[in-house]
Amino acid sequence: MKLKDAVVFITGANRGLGRAFAEAALAGGAAKVYAAARDPGSINIPGVIPVALDVTDLDQVTRAAAMCTDVTLLINNAGISRQGHLLSDDAMAAARSEMETNFFGPWALARAFAPILWGNGGGAVLNVLSVLSWVTLPNVATYSASKAAAWALSNGLRAEFKAQGTQVTSLHVGYMDTDMTRGLNAPKSDPAVVARLALAGIEAGAFEVLADDISRQVKQSLSTDTPAYAG
Repeated sequence: MKLKDAVVFITGANRGLGRAFAEAALAGGAAKVYAAARDPGSINIPGVIPVALDVTDLDQVTRAAAMCTDVTLLINNAGISRQGHLLSDDAMAAARSEMETNFFGPWALARAFAPILWGNGGGAVLNVLSVLSWVTLPNVATYSASKAAAWALSNGLRAEFKAQGTQVTSLHVGYMDTDMTRGLNAPKSDPAVVARLALAGIEAGAFEVLADDISRQVKQSLSTDTPAYAG
């Protein structure tokens, strides 16, 4: 699909990669950009339409879809990371919270917007995943599990959306220079660059966008005898 004249709906659009998506979509000629966040007052991007949305609240998801019936591109960007080890006392609570936002949230949005995308010619869905869809680090093991589930969700949605002509693209990226990685001493990608790469991938019809070297390296390792997830 083409970004020019598209109507874009972005979750978690008040900061970080979500904000970068909104700015890149406007710069790319989108006709309209809905910028969704729990607190719409936190959205201060000129030219967007703020939308109140907690992706874990099904009533709010339903209301957002009912209000934004002209959407042609859904970007499931909202995500959280609680950090923690699988054997820690709060691990299961952290995992449930992450799954609600990182897995069930995109699933609910995709279901709610499916008939809208179909009615508007098919359009596309972009799910923001992670290199941690394929490899698990000890201190973010529950987050990795949620992103692995979201990868499986993306692949399943791709198959089910095919009949209505809706493209599904998965974005895999490592560390980005956002609030989520604040204080982390590691190479980080610029969210603006990642957003542009992802949108270019959608326009090219890509089923997957690998936004940085670490994502490409880990993906390549999956078919070897020493895959990255083996440690």
